[in-house]
Amino acid sequence: MGTIDGLDLGKFGVWTFDFEFQPAAQIRASIQELEQRGWRAFWIPELLGREALTHAGFLLSCTEKMHVINGIAQIWSRGARWTHGGSRLLADAYPDRHVLGLGVSGSHPTGTPLAAMNAYLDELDALATPNPAPQVPIRRILAAYGPKMLELARDRTAGAHTYKVNVAHTHHARETLGPNAFLGVEHAVLFESDAAIARAIAREHLHVYLNTPYNVAKFRRLGYSEDEIANGGSDRLVDDLVFWGDLDTIVTKLRGHAEAGADHVGVQVIGIEPGTSAMPYWRMLGDALLPEGVSV
Repeated sequence: MGTIDGLDLGKFGVWTFDFEFQPAAQIRASIQELEQRGWRAFWIPELLGREALTHAGFLLSCTEKMHVINGIAQIWSRGARWTHGGSRLLADAYPDRHVLGLGVSGSHPTGTPLAAMNAYLDELDALATPNPAPQVPIRRILAAYGPKMLELARDRTAGAHTYKVNVAHTHHARETLGPNAFLGVEHAVLFESDAAIARAIAREHLHVYLNTPYNVAKFRRLGYSEDEIANGGSDRLVDDLVFWGDLDTIVTKLRGHAEAGADHVGVQVIGIEPGTSAMPYWRMLGDALLPEGVSV
């Protein structure tokens, strides 16, 4: 199962931007239903205006056993002192339910992403060490793609979280991380069986990633040529990064990440209009992916 420092997240979890657009009452009802249906892990980004630790605290307050993972909390959004204080409070208030996923996203004010993350972890560790109060465990993982950041995730945190990668990358990431570090992989899915329609929706979803330098660099490392990355992405790239089709097709492809070494796969349903709910698809996916009779 998808275990991180003793937490059982299950093999599959929900990864979504949806809650960025929804009122609190709808969010509460949705995550409570997901918990009741057996989902163990819920992943949230930090991009569109909802602060990562506040968002995580609200979701934890709405549920009883659900694990909430920041995927990611951006290190540029708050100083290490505030990240440490906020995540420590969540660990204390909701024992063994919060995972702090850290990442370098967007522009980098100084230095390389690797140096910036190393320095940030140094600050977090320095804040934790001298405090005489009893320490509750703060579980940390890093957004990581290249070998050096994966090694940092392995050596200084519980493991790594990857985003917009193919199954081959999951295999290589597991080799770098070794057998013990956690590897969580996000993957987008689209319930559409018409190839032309599916690829058009997928390209719209991938547009921002195919036009930002650090993502383009990542896709090069994944083995895609300049021609495959340009002009909305080749069919091969699109099909590798967005699993589309019917339920059986999507489920089979998602399991490919687990077979390649992922401990856990956070499934992102795309093709949903902002403000609407992907709940019908989460119900279908839960029935197909979660162990029969599982209850959190």
